[in-house]
Amino acid sequence: MIRTVLIDDEIDSIRVLQKLLESFCPEVSIVGTADGVETAATLIRSVSPDLALLDIEMVGGNAFDLLNQLQPIDFKVIFVTAFDDYALRAFKYSAVDYLLKPIDIDDLRTAIARVSSTPVVTSFDQQLKMLMKNLEGFQQAQQKIAIPTITGLVFVPFQDIVRFEGRGGYTNIYLSGGELIVATRAIKEYEEMLPESVFFRVHNSQIINLHKMQRYNKGRGGEVVMEDGSVIEVASRRRDEFLRRLMK
Repeated sequence: MIRTVLIDDEIDSIRVLQKLLESFCPEVSIVGTADGVETAATLIRSVSPDLALLDIEMVGGNAFDLLNQLQPIDFKVIFVTAFDDYALRAFKYSAVDYLLKPIDIDDLRTAIARVSSTPVVTSFDQQLKMLMKNLEGFQQAQQKIAIPTITGLVFVPFQDIVRFEGRGGYTNIYLSGGELIVATRAIKEYEEMLPESVFFRVHNSQIINLHKMQRYNKGRGGEVVMEDGSVIEVASRRRDEFLRRLMK
């Protein structure tokens, strides 16, 4: 069983989440609830849960205030949020689990299944710091993305990424210094989370950093030459949109 605490300043939200977990996630055992930073800190210290589902806003502060009190974190965390698209990108960049209100049953099942199949991430404190930085609204070039690999997570600034190359369920990520990172995530997932003002999918298997282009050569679709010397074909069906993006 996954011993779980629910933290939310809205009692109705706790009741809804509790009912969903009881109905659809039998592997979860709810061992306590709280509505604020202090009550949650006391609860977590007393019951030592395996998992905490945390609303961002709570009585006496927010989820980050709570987690800062409890470091180092020795339990798994799923944030529950009603944040907008920009904030959700910050969660994705940091490889932090989250659920969007109102909670979708399939999303809940997926999140719980992921928690039950993975060990506690020892780098969570670092992920938390990165998430807080990204949420502060740093410029996209200064933000970092957490890249899952077969050995763990690699944290890379956007400004260091030249391009993404899809390889089935994996993605090769090429960096400015010549380093190659093989990510255990499909390229489509990166397309959905990357900032459109910086990255563009020029081909089914290629996403490029527009800031790392050196030139564009005309052709049926054309091709781009990146700063690392790589030459990337632009799919003909993507050419017009790509050129429009360059003109912005």
